[in-house]
Amino acid sequence: MSTQAALYDGIDLELSWSEAELPERERTKHVHRLHPYLGKFVPQLAEVFLRRYARPRQLVWDPFAGSGTTLVEANAFGARAAGCDVSAFNCLLMRVKTATYEPAELLADVVRLSQGGDGSAGTAPGPYLERWFAPRARAELLAFRERIAGTAYPNLWRVVLSRAARSARLARHDDLGFPAEPARGEYLCHKHRRTCRPVGEADKFLRRYVRDAVQRVQEFADLRACADATVLDGDARAADPPGPVDLVVTSPPYPGLIDYHEQHAYAFELLDLPRRDEAEIGRGIAGYCEGVAAVLVRARSALRRGGRIVIVVNDRRRLYDDILAAAGLRLEERFVRHVNRRTGRRKGEYFEEVLVAVPLRRRA
Repeated sequence: MSTQAALYDGIDLELSWSEAELPERERTKHVHRLHPYLGKFVPQLAEVFLRRYARPRQLVWDPFAGSGTTLVEANAFGARAAGCDVSAFNCLLMRVKTATYEPAELLADVVRLSQGGDGSAGTAPGPYLERWFAPRARAELLAFRERIAGTAYPNLWRVVLSRAARSARLARHDDLGFPAEPARGEYLCHKHRRTCRPVGEADKFLRRYVRDAVQRVQEFADLRACADATVLDGDARAADPPGPVDLVVTSPPYPGLIDYHEQHAYAFELLDLPRRDEAEIGRGIAGYCEGVAAVLVRARSALRRGGRIVIVVNDRRRLYDDILAAAGLRLEERFVRHVNRRTGRRKGEYFEEVLVAVPLRRRA
């Protein structure tokens, strides 16, 4: 049986934290908790590689930007940030996290959102809203959506609306990620270890998340050292960053593991966002290597001399040696980190890799 020392031999301990060292409140600090997102890496991981390989005012690029972890941490570090994602919801989330906000206008918005509207105006609810929400909850969500019009920061409140919708669904409390069927009656809840009932309202979540969002964006405003962030809404196989790149920090999707559009199905319908499921790399193995390599080719082409590409990945299928070669990249370092902090029914532990790659040298 392996000793703890043997188990951790070869693991970069600066990248592997215990729960005591990195509690949940730190992993979801300030705007990182504006909206739940499956598959994101902890911000402290981006912090480590920004310290190792970047300098303030340089441009940091994330072509698989997801919920915006890299962009947020680059701005906190003092670097310019840019990211791309094929999901319109992810792009909305990134823009909200990296936007700037005036306290007086935020307060005026909060007052406006607490008034009027019964949800009867506007478009009729779609099939997802009809199936997954109790009538009262649905009406309260639609009423809040009406009140967003005319606010100073409508995108912020659209994210709040989406977060409340996620919580107010007729989903089991212990299965909020990808619930299969609406919960219509009482059930034994693994999360709370008791009998629970389906949620029937949304207002309590809306009030809580409005307050929470204001607090979080103000916390981030107090610590960020740069407010330069660019979000590109599109396919990174065909998108270039807004200038020469000094560092790439990214976490490509894991093939076949998470459906990045379906996890936010309620948001796409409630916010009337376009879905581009067919363009999502990682929906299966087919085309995965070619897709990731094409994205990395563009990243490599934009990279300044001396720049690096940092890739966070659980490469259990051993695909990335070939992907890096196809992208014209050479592996400079490979770090292994221990991941042991997941919650709910997805709890468990695994080992993740961080690949640091540089462009292949051209032969003379």
